[in-house]
This record gives sequence, C-alpha cells and structure tokens, in this order.
Amino acid sequence: MTSVHQAGLSLRRYLLLGILIPTGIFMLVNTVSLYRQALAAVNIAYDRTLLASAKSIGELLEVEGEGAQARFRTNVPYSALEAFEADNRSRMVYRISTVQGELIDGSPDLPVWQGRIPDQGPYAALVDFYDSTVRGDDVRVAVLLQPVSSRNGLGMVTIQVAETLELRRTLARQILVDTLLRQSLLAAVIALVVIVVVQRATRPVRALSANLRSRRQGDLTAIDAPELPRELRPLVDGTNQVMERLQSLLDHQKRFVRDASHQLRTPLAVLKVQVQSALRGDVPAAQALLEINDTVERATTLANQMLALAKVEQLRQQSDAQVHDLAQIVRAVALDLAPLIADKDLDFDLATQTAPIRAHDWMLRELVRNLLHNAIKHAPPASQLAVHLVTDRHHAALTVSDAGCGISEQLRPRLFQPFSAGQALSGSGLGLTICREIALALGGQITLDNRAQHGTVIGLDATVRLPLSSDPALVHNQYQ
Repeated sequence: MTSVHQAGLSLRRYLLLGILIPTGIFMLVNTVSLYRQALAAVNIAYDRTLLASAKSIGELLEVEGEGAQARFRTNVPYSALEAFEADNRSRMVYRISTVQGELIDGSPDLPVWQGRIPDQGPYAALVDFYDSTVRGDDVRVAVLLQPVSSRNGLGMVTIQVAETLELRRTLARQILVDTLLRQSLLAAVIALVVIVVVQRATRPVRALSANLRSRRQGDLTAIDAPELPRELRPLVDGTNQVMERLQSLLDHQKRFVRDASHQLRTPLAVLKVQVQSALRGDVPAAQALLEINDTVERATTLANQMLALAKVEQLRQQSDAQVHDLAQIVRAVALDLAPLIADKDLDFDLATQTAPIRAHDWMLRELVRNLLHNAIKHAPPASQLAVHLVTDRHHAALTVSDAGCGISEQLRPRLFQPFSAGQALSGSGLGLTICREIALALGGQITLDNRAQHGTVIGLDATVRLPLSSDPALVHNQYQ
C-alpha cells in the first residue's frame, strides 16, 4: 500500500513533503533547544538577584562572641528585599540561621538547608541554589554561607532567600511563545519559498505534459524540450528512443502493407488470367496447370519472404536471444538443402569452426538458408560450391562461394534493395534484403565480391561478418 501511495504522489507534493517534513522536525527540535537555553539564561539572571539579596541581608548582620557563644543580631527591613522584587507577581522570603540550623531571623516556614556547597560553583561566594516549597508554593532558593564579624565577635551564618516562580514561569512562557511564533513564521516563509520554487521548477514539466496531450494521434516525433531541468533529460532521451523505435515499427508495418499490396497484386492478376484462359480452353489443360503451378510457387515464395522480412523486424525488438553455435546451424541448413545441391551435381565443400553467436535461432537459419539457396540457384551445374566459416578473436566470417557469373557494377547498388532480383523472373528480390536486415540486426555486415582469375570473373563470394558472443559457455546446443 505504501509503494502504491508513493507512486501516486505528484512531483510537486513529493518535493514539498520531502523538504517541509525534515525542516519541521528540525525546527521542532531547535525550538525545544532554544527554549531550554532561554530558560537556563533566565534562571541564571534571577539566581544572581537571589544571591544579591542574600548578600544584602548579610551586610545587615552583627555578632557578639565567637564560636558557640556567638550571638547574632539582625535588622532586616522588608525594604531590603523589595528592591529585588521585579513586580507583585513574585514574593521573596528569607531565613537566617546558624550553621547548626537554629533560626536567627526570617520565615520559619522556609525549610532548613540540608545540602552542600558545590566544589566548583559559578560564583566565588559559598552559595548554592535549589528548588523547594514554602506554604504550598514552588520557590527557588539561594543559600549563602556568610561570615559575620564585628569588634566584639566572629561567626558564620546561613542565609536563605527564596523567591516564588510566578515571574520565572511567566517569562519562560513568553519566551516559548515568542520562539514558537518566530519558528512558525520561519516555517511559513520556507513553505512559501518551497512552493514557489517547486512551482517554477515543475513548470517545464507541465508545459511538456500539455504539449504531449495536444499532439495529434500518431505523432511520434522526438520531444524537444531544452528548458527541462538537467535531471529530467535522461527521461526525455529514453522517451525519444522508445518513440523512435515505435516510429520504426510503424514505418515498417506501413512499408510491409504497401509492398504486400503492390507485389502480390501482380501474381494474383496473372493467376486469374491463367485460370480464365484454361477455362476457355485457350491452352491445353496440362500446360495451363504448369503455368498456374509456377505462378503459385512464385507467389508463395514472395509471401514467405515478405513474412520473413517482417519477422526479422519483430525479432530485432526482442532481447531474449540465446547463444547458438553458427557452425551447427550451417551444417544443419546444408543438410536440408542437400537435395538441391545434388540435383545440380555441385561439388560441395563445407568447412566450419565453432562460432558462438547471440541471436535467435530462426534468424541464423534464415540468413544461412537464403545465402546458400541463392548460391545454389546461380551456380552452374556441376560447378563448385564452397561454404567456409572462420573466426578470429571478435568476429565470425561466413563465406558462401559459387562459380556463377558474379554481379555487374550497375546491379551491385540495387541487390540489397527490396524486390530487386538480379535476373528477371529469377526470384522475388527479397533474399539478399533479408540477409542484410538480419546481419544489421545482429550487429554485423554483409558484402558481395566478385572472385576473379586473370581478369575474368569466375564466381561470387557472399561474406557475412557477425560479432562473437562474449560468453561462449552459454551456447545453446539443440542437437544434443
């Protein structure tokens, strides 16, 4: 469910959530930290006030005697504390006692201090701060161990000054509110900036989307969007590649339909005339059947080769090809065509080396079958026909050599074009086109070269070079 929900998020919302959520968490943590720091600063400031009030009280003490016989006198008016009270929201009380805890002056409700002076306090004086309760109110207490001396005595007293926490809490709440307001304002500014930036950043994407929606049906031209962000260029490039492949498939389909309608119309028209002529008795029945059979064979060959050409384009788009040994396929195809070789009494020579090729089995068979069949058809009776397959480090070279009349320079540029047969009525003109398309689909090439001796053409060499598979151990052996 989570993956589906995330997949449905728009890029704008994804960026907003991805930026604002971490920012909000950071601001929350920062707010808590700032509040604690501000509260600590407030406590330090008000603790200084408590310490100052305790020192003021200590200056009003007098003593007579020393040690256990010391007697302390105090004269602490309320005005001595009034100067340290910030307003009527806080109240201050004090207690003066001996080191043993005996009350000398002040409020008996303030509990006697039972603690100890820190080893390394923030002040040079013997002072400690702690929290306590007086008459049900929470207070902050400053404890000062104050030496008292006069002409007639010397002693040590404990001065405790307590202040209620209303003012501190009010100030802490005000600090918290101010901090939250500032952080909220900062969050609003960040959200506004993010929205504006994301809106501007996704504007080219929205424009591209609108452009694609407004295209007419069947328009597969490449997307031209130079204003897109750099991060989206791989997506656009990949889309253009897919559209290019789709356009190629559509063009091939249109070309196939056009060629089929044009090329099949002629043999069908001829077949119709031949049938009508036979029905009228213009020619003998045996001759009519032979002519009809010849026309049907040519039409069948044409249809099969056109379907083969279409299948090459279909397999070109597939990526599930296995590794096959071209040598095994060459020997298997040669065995299938052995009756044709024997019928022309050809001196057949076959020599192969192991050649692992990554391709569909049908493509390799069709390539070898067309090359060998074309050579058999053009080879003179009782002549030589050789098929050699050799390999180097990176390529396999399949050469089919016949002893025919070769090809002329005028015919050479047109041999690989569809429906360009070398001789009239000798074929559909698609055999070499199929070979070229298969070679190109497999990353190879095909060449036709006249073989000459003493300046005279004695035959034709059709050579196909195909890249070898990088992992020959994956050869799919269907003959085991």
